Amino acid sequence: MLRICMGLFLSSLLASLPLMAQGQSGLFPPKKYPQNYFTWPVGAVQAIVANFGELRPNHYHMGLDCRTEQKENMPILAAADGFVAKVKIEPFGFGRALYVNHPNGMTTLYAHLNDFYPELEAYIKQEQYRLESWQVFLDLPPNRFQVKKGQFIAYSGNTGGSQGPHLHFEIRDTKTDKVLNPLLMYNNIPDNIPPDILRLAIYDRTKSVFEQSPRIVPLRKVNGVYQPASPIPPLPFSRVSFAVTAYDRYTGSTNQNGIYEGVLWENDTPIVGFQLDSISYDETRYLNAHIDFRMKTGGGSYVQHLSRLPGYVPGVYQEFQGDGVIALDDTVARNMRIVIGDPNGNRSTLQFAIRRSDWVPIARDAGQEKRSGLFHPGMVNVLDNDQVRLMLDTYQLYDSVQVRYSRFTDVQGRITHQILGGHVPVHTYFDVQLKYTGVGDRSKLVIRRTWNGKDYFEKAIPLGGPDRDWYKARFKALGHFQIYPDVDPPTIQPIGFRDGMDAGKLRRILFRIDDASDDIYNFRAELDGKWLRFTNDKGRSFVYVFDELCGPGEHELKISAEDVVGNRVERVYRFTR
Repeated sequence: MLRICMGLFLSSLLASLPLMAQGQSGLFPPKKYPQNYFTWPVGAVQAIVANFGELRPNHYHMGLDCRTEQKENMPILAAADGFVAKVKIEPFGFGRALYVNHPNGMTTLYAHLNDFYPELEAYIKQEQYRLESWQVFLDLPPNRFQVKKGQFIAYSGNTGGSQGPHLHFEIRDTKTDKVLNPLLMYNNIPDNIPPDILRLAIYDRTKSVFEQSPRIVPLRKVNGVYQPASPIPPLPFSRVSFAVTAYDRYTGSTNQNGIYEGVLWENDTPIVGFQLDSISYDETRYLNAHIDFRMKTGGGSYVQHLSRLPGYVPGVYQEFQGDGVIALDDTVARNMRIVIGDPNGNRSTLQFAIRRSDWVPIARDAGQEKRSGLFHPGMVNVLDNDQVRLMLDTYQLYDSVQVRYSRFTDVQGRITHQILGGHVPVHTYFDVQLKYTGVGDRSKLVIRRTWNGKDYFEKAIPLGGPDRDWYKARFKALGHFQIYPDVDPPTIQPIGFRDGMDAGKLRRILFRIDDASDDIYNFRAELDGKWLRFTNDKGRSFVYVFDELCGPGEHELKISAEDVVGNRVERVYRFTR
């Protein structure tokens, strides 16, 4: 009896400790990150609009979005001594970004920038002209561009996938490229507010999470503890798991930021938990196994599982007494607790009780039961008929799903193949093979994937030989697929510029390129026969800002663009300055 009481006392004491102390006590591995090593990377108010681990489409947010006072061209500062190791410039994603390596074995990344500091900017421009490419990802000579802590290194901007002016800032382990949670190394963001828990979701785990809508339980807060607004009725299934919608907030801010940690307890025993830290970009897509992907893609809210799906490698999860699926082998009530925390030790608790209906039969876990008509994680799954071929490798699926295939003809007379559906997440790229026996130029065939109004296009690659009517393309999501010829070239539209004009008063030249297949794979500009650097931020507008490369006199500008299947257009403009 003394041993039992002492165990309950220690469990209670553990639950009362701050989250960082819990980690130090062994519930999660302790963190050994430097403190006060990095300075704030923006010469502006020290505040954030998004934190590490926030839930985004197909990925975790992998850093801090630092405020730049809603303005561009604020000074960006090196967070510590080091040297610029890489520079990336791309139309989406990070936009203009630089990476700084530090002597302590960490790398800081600064993204959505405008110009870099002058010496670096001149070097990058020279490299772009040497490579004849605006989009680059460059490894810089070691120690060529050394920086000091607090040194100006760039201007803030709104480039790439940014939706407004800010700095995206990351701290990485240089050797492993794992992205670390910066808030475990900064303590200058005031935070004494515990996370908010908005709703509880309950799943019948005798079947796939992608084949059901969970029971949503409204919550209320009583004496600082969250609980169901009304008791949860007996559950008509024998295996159950849970998820929550929860957000974190910072002192003085109303932003709903991501949570850091969640732990599921049964009575005083921790069952499973997750911590959002040390995630690589190769792993970030596992977010789709951490959330209810079906609910989110159907227009619902984010909920985060307190269980590890069968096809999810351990990743952010730590298993203490199982994977989070609770077996209801009897009708005895179970006292459950979910504790949600932030990096500063603030936490919120949700307490609730569940029990099974007395008439429910015991069932095996659907993730382990290999029934026909299902695709399963951990297995090679194949769909093969007279029109479609699909193979998903062992690591592609997170949970079992029904094999659903159908075909129909759209209003344009094109055959559409529905393969499972876009509500089922797939971890990496896979090949879709479609049969085509129609007319048209087969060298211009495109495979189009659609779901919820979003289109993706890839060139159809012929298989050849006995499969001469079969074509393939790679995709990263399921849904509706079509194959048809695309013979229409892109269109080139100058904005504020025309053939034969005097461009002496212009600061820049801008073109908009559009194509039915949505992607421009090759854009090239030549001024008087030499490659000219046009920027391409956010993918549609191509911009040249006049510089020393276009002096006074008459000039010829040649613009060409090519789509995914090789349809090409070219325009020539003559102008003077």
